[in-house]
Amino acid sequence: MKRTLSAAILVMLLTFTAFAQSFEGKITYQVTYKSKTPNLTSEQLSEMMGNTQEYFMKGGNYKSLLNGSLVQWQLYPSQDTVVYSKMSNTSSVYYTDATKAQEEVVKAEIKKGATTISGYSCDELTLTLASGYVEKYYFSQKLPVDAKLFLNHNYGNWYAFLEKANAVPLKMVVDSELFVIESVATEVKPMKLADSLFKLPAGATLEKSPF
Repeated sequence: MKRTLSAAILVMLLTFTAFAQSFEGKITYQVTYKSKTPNLTSEQLSEMMGNTQEYFMKGGNYKSLLNGSLVQWQLYPSQDTVVYSKMSNTSSVYYTDATKAQEEVVKAEIKKGATTISGYSCDELTLTLASGYVEKYYFSQKLPVDAKLFLNHNYGNWYAFLEKANAVPLKMVVDSELFVIESVATEVKPMKLADSLFKLPAGATLEKSPF
């Protein structure tokens, strides 16, 4: 009996430890766009930005690979507090200060058990911005993230999402003045990632982002 109880406690501790750690691995998203701009169709947006995103996360770092004709990849090494973006029309790598939020979040609401995505039961987080636009995120506590690792990442409301969810998003619906973008996870693959994945290419020329 004593041995059984000890084994049970050990399993519980190991499970808690695993869930307390941040997700490390790759998530593949299917991305769709709905344009609000007469001069730019939804199809053109999809071609430029890409309809598939491969998202890699380890600790406080992430990297996104996109299959668009314009946007190639995005990188956030936590030690830099800068988001780097590579476009196909320039040899430079653009950088953006990740500590600055573009817009204030005025309200956050969570709905438990809203939907199921890629086999994960997900809660829904709705962020209302000062402009009145709304962002919706769907997440599972089985894919946790330590929000403190992204304390300085206000760009794109990333920390505003993480401090409420403490998990990776499995679906995002972001409404803005120009378009609505929806990203839905089609594959979740926990895996060990090399630190080198989150480093800038050697000799990269940096340029402040014009966007």
